[in-house]
Amino acid sequence: MTTAPANTSTAAASVPSNGAGGTAGRQAGGGRPSPAGGAKIGGPRPGLIARVTEPGVLIAVALLGAAFVLLFRHWMRIQNEYSMGSGDWSHAYMVPFISLYLLWQNREALERVQTQVYWPGLVAILTGVWSYTYFICGFPNHLGQGLSMVLTLFGVVLLLLGPRVVMYSFLPIAYLGFAITIPERVMNEVTWPLQALAAKGAWIGLNTVGVKTDVVGNALYVFDTKTQETHPLNVAEACSGMRMLIAFLALGAAVSLVATRMWWKRVVLLGLAPPLALLLNIVRIMVLGIASLYDQNLSAGQAHTFIGTLLLIPGFFMYMGIVLALNKAVPEAARSAPGPAAGQSGRGGVAGVGA
Repeated sequence: MTTAPANTSTAAASVPSNGAGGTAGRQAGGGRPSPAGGAKIGGPRPGLIARVTEPGVLIAVALLGAAFVLLFRHWMRIQNEYSMGSGDWSHAYMVPFISLYLLWQNREALERVQTQVYWPGLVAILTGVWSYTYFICGFPNHLGQGLSMVLTLFGVVLLLLGPRVVMYSFLPIAYLGFAITIPERVMNEVTWPLQALAAKGAWIGLNTVGVKTDVVGNALYVFDTKTQETHPLNVAEACSGMRMLIAFLALGAAVSLVATRMWWKRVVLLGLAPPLALLLNIVRIMVLGIASLYDQNLSAGQAHTFIGTLLLIPGFFMYMGIVLALNKAVPEAARSAPGPAAGQSGRGGVAGVGA
């Protein structure tokens, strides 16, 4: 009779011991806080942006950036001359800032992503440096040098930060390609059809609004009924869409990357760049033709460049109007709509992803 309480006490004591041991084992296996201290083993690593702001990392980034600029200083100097000397490529100064903004949009994802040293990135770096050297010494080509620089930058990011970071930085890096001047011969061949279309469109527009105009090739002749004089208006590359085409492609790419995450909307916005550039160039030539009736100097020089740059503003609002129309037709929220609840059939799960 005296042994029963002892057995009961022993059994009772063994139950919490086993339970505590099982709980401790599960906590240790699952990485949860231990019962003793409640502290996690190894705290979370700081995010990418937080690590970049550390003094040591800032110094390393500054040194790496200085080495990058030193390596590609020849291309940067020539590109600055192109951008300063011609309004056709003045938008190149804004491209790096747009790329940084596109990267900043992904800051929350970059804070969560795990970085790593990814050695295959070294292949991209070596290829970019070799190509850059070849396009300087072997076959001088400014476009090839610029593309080699972008490839090298991509390789540096891939090597030091890993493929997970590249997932969010690939498009901002690729956007830098809009800052590279394309050879004039290539641009003339591409924009030649725009010259003829712009001249015919402006000819129709000017005659429609009551300004008597003749067209011969790509040249317009505006007739002043008051002075009986004819003012020639040559639709050269500056009026044909050379700058407007590249600028609108860059603008369309920026708007598509910022305003939507649906790939087909981005394709639509990029595809609308040539017709929008052509439309606004027609308006531009019409404005220059009417202005030439009052002062012939308004159709050339700084006034000519200013009018062309000014028309980028309505072009931006036209893009935003198209974005609003697309979002109203297919809302962005529909893309991220929650799928079926857990526990439904596999078929329903596939349907949810496809939706």
